[in-house]
Amino acid sequence: MDLFKPMDPVGSKPDEVPGKSRETEHVRCLILGSGPAGYTAAIYAARANLKPVMYTGMQMGGQLTTTTKVDNFPGYPGGVDGPTMMEDLRKQAERFGTDVRFGMATKVDFSGRIKKVEIDDERVITADAVILATGATARYLGLESEERFKGYGVSACATCDGFFYKDKVVAVVGGGDTAAEEATYLAGICKKVYMIVRRDELRASKAMQKRVFNTKNIEILWKHQAKQILGEKVVQAVELYRNKGEANEEVITIDIDGFFLAIGHTPNSDIFKDYVDTDETGYVKTIPGTTKTNVPGVFACGDLQDKVYRQAVTAAGTGCMAALDAERYLGELGE
Repeated sequence: MDLFKPMDPVGSKPDEVPGKSRETEHVRCLILGSGPAGYTAAIYAARANLKPVMYTGMQMGGQLTTTTKVDNFPGYPGGVDGPTMMEDLRKQAERFGTDVRFGMATKVDFSGRIKKVEIDDERVITADAVILATGATARYLGLESEERFKGYGVSACATCDGFFYKDKVVAVVGGGDTAAEEATYLAGICKKVYMIVRRDELRASKAMQKRVFNTKNIEILWKHQAKQILGEKVVQAVELYRNKGEANEEVITIDIDGFFLAIGHTPNSDIFKDYVDTDETGYVKTIPGTTKTNVPGVFACGDLQDKVYRQAVTAAGTGCMAALDAERYLGELGE
């Protein structure tokens, strides 16, 4: 069943809905999301004369806008702060003709050849091809101090930010494969790594557990949870408490320089799930070697479909792939 009333797929006009008036507009290529994947897709789509329209989402520039320093993206020999890098990508996309707009997709209908997307519950965009680049959101503990120190010692990506903590002391929160991988990665850089695990065992695979247990500078704090992160301008320590009901529930403080969250990511895919196939955790499935979803004309790139690497440079690479896939799709349609 269509989510929207029938509409003229060309041009723009009011879409009559009881109680409100919505504008409809048709575009060749619609891009949802504005991280490295979305902006790179926009650059390639614009250069291919697809006249892309991008809606940025509520966090314009994506997760990198919360990163103070990016040292591992090619082309920035002196490093660059995340917001500046995303502004550079936006300007490059606009230079080639991308129409970048602030707004968020709130409803979609991918049932027909012409795709329909509602923006901010107000405007309907129809498109011949849609590129999904809405990313994934790192899970945090919800501490007030955690928010305060994001980018100043709190991170959700060890491979992104671990270098800044060379020969320092850090803590990793989590007990699954991601936490084990990040802890062992950081152990090769840092002087000491604490793993904060709320259970009395790791959920990680046996192989990953073995790596953790065999790494001398990793110390596991079993049955502990973070209470608050301490510091002036940057992270300096974390207060921990033992799980409720344990014999010893006193709060302890450990001195650290960095606090890494490794409790998973939530892909921003909920509004697409009625049409696009996802895995059990919500990552959009794509045909291997492509960005094609199960829906012809709908392509997915970046962290929305990548649960393995989750790097800015790999997201940008899949953004390029999505634009090329969309260009070929439209070419085959004769669009």
